[in-house]
Amino acid sequence: MLPQYELIGSGASDPTGARSVIRIRFGRLAVITVMFPVLGFLFCVVWSLLYNFDQANSTHCMVYNFLPSLSAAIGNYQPQRFVWQFSVLVHALPRYAIAFLYKNFHVGLLRKRRKELAYVACILNITELSSLVGLTMWTSVSNYEVHKFCFSTFVIVSMLYMVVLIVINRATRERDILTTSERKSVKFKKRLFVANLCSILLAVYFFVRHNTYCEPGVYSLFALSEYVFVYSNIGFHMTAYWDFINANLYFDWRNGIHFSGI
Repeated sequence: MLPQYELIGSGASDPTGARSVIRIRFGRLAVITVMFPVLGFLFCVVWSLLYNFDQANSTHCMVYNFLPSLSAAIGNYQPQRFVWQFSVLVHALPRYAIAFLYKNFHVGLLRKRRKELAYVACILNITELSSLVGLTMWTSVSNYEVHKFCFSTFVIVSMLYMVVLIVINRATRERDILTTSERKSVKFKKRLFVANLCSILLAVYFFVRHNTYCEPGVYSLFALSEYVFVYSNIGFHMTAYWDFINANLYFDWRNGIHFSGI
C-alpha cells in the first residue's frame, strides 16, 4: 500500500508558505521504507532455499546445513542479488533524510554542552547506512575485500549508533513526561539493542565452532543469528515511527524535502 499524501494548495496550513506542497504522514513513510529491506531479505532467503538450496548451503566442511548465510542469500545468486540491491537503494534515500531529522531532534533534546552527541549519532547513522549500501553493491563474490570491510564497518558502527541513541534517551527523556509512543520507542530501542548484541555474539560463536568442528547444522545456526541481527537492526530504526508519529514530510519545488510537526 502506497503512503497517503495530499496536495496542499495556496492558502492552506502550509508551514513553508509555498504555493503547492505534497504532504506525507511520517508514520506511513516509515512503514513503506522499512518494508523494502524486510520483504527483500525474506524473498532472498526463501528463493535461495527453493532454488539454490545445495549451492547456498554448501561450505568447505561439506556437511549438511539448512539455512544460507547472509552473504549467500543476498549476493551470490540472481534474482536475489538484484532484489536486495533494489530494496536497499530505494530505502536508503529516505533513511538519509531521517538521519538529519534525528540530528535536529537530538540537538533540541540535548543541553548545549552535550549537543556533540547529536552530531556523533548522525555521523554514525550515515556511516552505517553507507556501509550497508557498500556491502550490498560489492558482494563477497564480486569484491570480497570491499564487502568484508563494509560488513565489518556496518556491524561495529550500527551497534555504536544504538548505544549513543540509548545514552541520549537516558540523558534527556524522563519516563514520567513521555507520551505512550515515546515510551514504546525508548523501551524497544533497549530491547532490540540487546537482541542485536546477543545475535552477533552467537553468530561469532557458531562461526568459530563451525570452522573448528565442522558439525552439521552449525553453520545454519550462524546464518539464523545473522537473520536476527538484520531484523533487530531494522526494528531499531523502525522505532523512528514512534519518535516522529505526529510528523509530516513536505515536498515542494521551491524548498525541496523537509519535515514539520515534530
